[in-house]
Amino acid sequence: MAHPRNLSSALPASGAPLPPNARFKLGPALYPRIRIERGVGIRLSDGTILSADITRPADRHGEAVTSALPAVITLSPYNKTLVTRANPLINAVSALGPLIYRAVPPSAHGRAGGREMLRALGGGALEAVRANRTLISRGYVHVAVDVRGTGTSTGRLQLMSEREQQDHLEVLDWVRRQPWCDGDLAMTGISYLAITALQTAGHRPEGLKAVFALVGSEDPTRDIMLTGGTQSTFNLAWIAAVNGMKWLPSVPGLVKTGATGRFLRDRLASPFTRGSDIAGALLSDRHHQHFYDADADGRRPNLENFAAATWIHAGWHDVFVRSAPALYQRLQLPPGAAQLVVEDSYHVGPGTGFGSADHPQRLDELQCAFFDRWVKGIDNGIDDYGPVTVRQLGGGWISRDAFPHPQATVHRRYLSAESSGTAPHAAVDGSLRAEPDRLPGRIPLPRKRPGIASQTSSWILMGLPTLLGDHWAVDDRGHEAAAVTFTGEAFDTDHVLSGPLNLHLRVMASGTDAFWAVTVCDVAPDGTSAVIARGALRSTRRAIDDTASDYRNGELLHPAHPLTVEAILPVKPGVPHDLDIDITPTEALLRTGHRLRIAIARTSWPRYFLTPAVTRHIKKQTIVLDPRHPGLLTYLAAPAETLPAEDSA
Repeated sequence: MAHPRNLSSALPASGAPLPPNARFKLGPALYPRIRIERGVGIRLSDGTILSADITRPADRHGEAVTSALPAVITLSPYNKTLVTRANPLINAVSALGPLIYRAVPPSAHGRAGGREMLRALGGGALEAVRANRTLISRGYVHVAVDVRGTGTSTGRLQLMSEREQQDHLEVLDWVRRQPWCDGDLAMTGISYLAITALQTAGHRPEGLKAVFALVGSEDPTRDIMLTGGTQSTFNLAWIAAVNGMKWLPSVPGLVKTGATGRFLRDRLASPFTRGSDIAGALLSDRHHQHFYDADADGRRPNLENFAAATWIHAGWHDVFVRSAPALYQRLQLPPGAAQLVVEDSYHVGPGTGFGSADHPQRLDELQCAFFDRWVKGIDNGIDDYGPVTVRQLGGGWISRDAFPHPQATVHRRYLSAESSGTAPHAAVDGSLRAEPDRLPGRIPLPRKRPGIASQTSSWILMGLPTLLGDHWAVDDRGHEAAAVTFTGEAFDTDHVLSGPLNLHLRVMASGTDAFWAVTVCDVAPDGTSAVIARGALRSTRRAIDDTASDYRNGELLHPAHPLTVEAILPVKPGVPHDLDIDITPTEALLRTGHRLRIAIARTSWPRYFLTPAVTRHIKKQTIVLDPRHPGLLTYLAAPAETLPAEDSA
């Protein structure tokens, strides 16, 4: 196995892995200007008309070039007109990249906070998620399309559905038949746009050569819509936003395609799509929105069927972080054609620090280099990058050929009622120990809600609250005031925690259900408690699918919960039951003197939304410490000494 290398290394000799801050040459900028054709209609097989904005390279007079070029496609529900009309502002912000880095230095604590959110403006993400000028100037066409029922497109909203995926394939076929396209395609986008790209690539459409997916998802239902069997306020806000933006079309675009009448009919037929589902989930715990079903499974991209080279880009605090390793691991592509990059960032802050000396190249340039290699066939060396490039939480950037850390072994830490003496702020201060307690005990969860000022709130609010201060970004002690905490001994050496985690609990409820929200934190000697991973589970959703779960040497590391109607396990009031909570994968450098902490709470609003239909089943919750059925955290870790000396933190 290739060892990770740090950023202080010089460029490697031939055959050695490239460092994370390697730079890849781009071809010369051949075209000085762009030409945008807005509101182009794409008629689908069912008569629906999708609206597209096409951005082509142009000469110094603004005339679009006539030669056929590769096309890069984005499919969005967020109203492309709002983005293309904002291009002047985006151009101005992008041009300030170097100035932003000088004006806003990195945070002293070295973790993703408010400054890092601002610094993301200089990392090329604004370019990479729209019509990337770096690409277009080097001979690519960009096609932005409103998915059906959104923006200026007709049809009724059918987010991530089988019909929408068929639309994607028809769009790609239409693009390939245009005179300005040479038949070679790429797809890109952030969030939903990344999901549409991944779903499309799973159908292996003709001509699709590469995908550059920023913070996409391997399973949107498990990541955000039904985490641990629980809803999220994000879903409500997101559905409302998409429904609102679908009523803001480009009127000239509708006139151009002659679709005004059809647009109005379709919008009036479904003025607020999925409103009945939201109401149903609020009122009934048996509503289908509370369960994983065939529709949810259909949203997952068929990653094993990919033929296109694929770049997976994620953040450790992204709402889709559970998916990042899963996306990469399911791809059946050779190293180089499959790339995984994970940074210390939130959902709307990818690329923070990118382009500066100790970080990867700017995102727009990485995207261009990746497409140059896999769409145009230019040998620029980017296929020797990574293929796994991550920034360790609490550490720096590393490159290697696998995730989790190939030298990591299974570790266990048991929950103990004995006070650690490190969390006087917590509702209950317990310990993590190498052996279970000999005496039984019970710890009730406090009834009060955790404060909203927490890193978990910033997680679901896409990182924006980090601008409000450290309690929203890097110190979760405010959240822990309403939680039961278990804190381990100080590490006497540096450790790298890498991969998924599992928290096994024996619990008891006085109602017929219970909810368990978990954070795993890196506690610094000064007491700062920084979240490095998260998980949640309803007790009635505790059933495990062993065939889909991840075991290492017989130890359960990632429990897969079916979350289906058939898999419900009843909770008997007053009778203990066992459950395993899957916790998001992570990679964190736990330095000497730091401690590992688990915090368990009844909820964490707004991340987890226990609807009225659910909360009526939940009453008192208790953690049962039983020597015969011990609670424990299982995770993978490697001592930092197993790395080459030059790579030790």
